[in-house]
Amino acid sequence: MMEQLIPVLGWAAGMALIGAVGFGLLGLVSGTDETATIAPMTLLVILLGVPPVGVFAFFMASISAKHITHAVPTTLLGIPGDTMAAPLLRDAQLLRELGVPHIALRKAISGGAISALIAVPLAVLFAWVLTPFADAIGAVAGWIFLGAAILIAVLSKSRWAAVFALVPFVMLVLGLNALTLSLLDRTLTVSFFLGIATGPLIFDLFMAASPIGRKTLERKGKRQFELAADTRTWKGKMPSPFKVLDRRQVAMTAGAASISSATFVFSPVAMTVLMGEVFGSRIKGSYQRLTTQMSVKNGTTEATYIAETLIPLIAIGLPLSPMAASVAQPLFNAPPVYTIDVETGATNNLHDMLEPWQFLVFGLFAVILALLITYPFAMTQAHRAAKWIMQSVSHEAIVGAFAGLLMVICLYEGGVVALFVTLTVGLVGGMLNKLFAVHTGVQFMGYYVAVLSVPGIIALFA
Repeated sequence: MMEQLIPVLGWAAGMALIGAVGFGLLGLVSGTDETATIAPMTLLVILLGVPPVGVFAFFMASISAKHITHAVPTTLLGIPGDTMAAPLLRDAQLLRELGVPHIALRKAISGGAISALIAVPLAVLFAWVLTPFADAIGAVAGWIFLGAAILIAVLSKSRWAAVFALVPFVMLVLGLNALTLSLLDRTLTVSFFLGIATGPLIFDLFMAASPIGRKTLERKGKRQFELAADTRTWKGKMPSPFKVLDRRQVAMTAGAASISSATFVFSPVAMTVLMGEVFGSRIKGSYQRLTTQMSVKNGTTEATYIAETLIPLIAIGLPLSPMAASVAQPLFNAPPVYTIDVETGATNNLHDMLEPWQFLVFGLFAVILALLITYPFAMTQAHRAAKWIMQSVSHEAIVGAFAGLLMVICLYEGGVVALFVTLTVGLVGGMLNKLFAVHTGVQFMGYYVAVLSVPGIIALFA
């Protein structure tokens, strides 16, 4: 028994450590979108043959670590660390103006740490409640994806524009699928996924290559940032998150994490804003309200990402949430390793390879390991790290590295044809994202509508 358990624990610990360190550092770099970074790296880990436990631990540690350190540039520099940090920006800026950005940072990361520990067991519990209905849901998967796509689109910023944008996007996927089938005698999956995930990046690269588009990206001189002072407000080595937050803030953060863990079908950004407003409106004092909103909002970013991954992954095996349909997409569908049958909706992914208790144990293990690494680092080294990142790390170099990774994976799946499919989907998807706010979650659901729902609709009217 122990001989079998030791390699599993080794993979879980090793991959969780890699994810925590890698994405803990990447969270310090502003503008590093989760879908364009965590998703491709998770896909690469899967394609390299890492066992399921290692893949799961890597992913859980990555999202937990990034949503701790993304608060550093958000609070100390006034620029969002990633997409999910954007709702924290206004409160962080107001606290900067009050002269307490260090308090904003510590409230945010303490709320994230508490919420991550709450979200894992609650998500497993909610998944267990849904599990008896998994077969019924899988039987009508095509229609559920159609309904979920419309729901997620309506709940996005673009609302009905996103719903209507699904039609040409689905048609694009169908056309490219037909083309690849005629050229390669098979359809592609990973290339579509990469195109959607890195769409905004691909769109910006095309804009930079155009003389007209380049003008919109040009900057006059170097960007100037004001780095807040480094102030330590505690005695001893390291305070507990439960001491950084007062009792009321702990209760509100826990309440927001519990609610957002259950409502897994809604947009993580929308839930972050909503939870911050709902709980913040109950507090009268400006300072207390702002610091509470920092802890509640960053806690919600952790809870939604964890719950929206675990609930559909454990209960159903299909990516039926905005998070599952974007950042966590490789855990559900990463051919040829993890697959979803486009005809029947049958799955062969982490849902089938891990037991519920493994999701709970290794999920908590990965989250705790990530927190043990990133929480002390953010509490004590945030100022020094933010200064070094802004002075020494080239954002363009990071973009170039992920562009290179994109090409390697595409060529692996289907050669030049796959690369052009990714560029096409990325250009169109990036345009929809940048110009019309049709986010990647909507686009991923559109892909599943094309491969799962449309065949059912055609068969119905044939």
